[in-house]
Amino acid sequence: MTLVSALLAGCGAQAGSAEPSPGAISPNIPAEIVIRTEAPPILISTEEPTATPESLTVEPKEFGTPEPTMSTAPKAKKTGQATGTLSLLAEIPVKGRAPKTGYDRDLFGSGWGDPDRNGCDARNDILDRDLDVHTYKPGTHECVVLTGTLLDPFTGQTIEFQRGQGTSNAVQIDHVVALSDAWQKGAQKLSAERRVSFSNDPLNLLAVDGPTNASKGDSDAASWLPPNRGYWCEYTTRQVEVKHKYGLWMTEAEHDISGRILKERCA
Repeated sequence: MTLVSALLAGCGAQAGSAEPSPGAISPNIPAEIVIRTEAPPILISTEEPTATPESLTVEPKEFGTPEPTMSTAPKAKKTGQATGTLSLLAEIPVKGRAPKTGYDRDLFGSGWGDPDRNGCDARNDILDRDLDVHTYKPGTHECVVLTGTLLDPFTGQTIEFQRGQGTSNAVQIDHVVALSDAWQKGAQKLSAERRVSFSNDPLNLLAVDGPTNASKGDSDAASWLPPNRGYWCEYTTRQVEVKHKYGLWMTEAEHDISGRILKERCA
């Protein structure tokens, strides 16, 4: 069983059954998923979760349970979404993860670029896109976001953003497909220019809760999914779209999990 499949198996139990199937997780029992950047197995415990920088608490829910949708970033349209994205997924090669040898963050560009050449760097463009912006830094032509409110897609929580030392990291810009994961699945064969485009592509960027983003690290869908299960469809769809766009591959476990989520959450 893969790293995330145990969680998905619990979520896939059909609502209305008289008794839970063997191994299913009761929706009344809290479950804790401990996630690290080295993508270890998911641990599930009935004990009270311990708050640590590397842990997330996710309440199990069935796939059929209605959940609120996020409104902070471009999202997949669920109507007919599975068919189109599954077609893209079918075209993504399935291979093993290549060694991380030679990886360096700067191989994807030093700092944030300005891919749309609007005078604002990609980080501020994404903050402007995903936050309800309250104020900009004067004299920056509304480029530098100073304050705003984020409805975080990863957790479903509302986060107040304030630019500054010690506060900016409350909201981070996530690479939906992590740079290191991309490097191990084909990006090392891309040109330097193409890797810079990948790193600054708005399709691959998302403003999210800082600590939750840190817990994701360089994990793929087989080892990490957002605590907010209502965002699984959109999150998986974007990973598939990014990997397809840049000619990257997936591991077998990642490909299988992605397909299952698209069928069960995006139908």
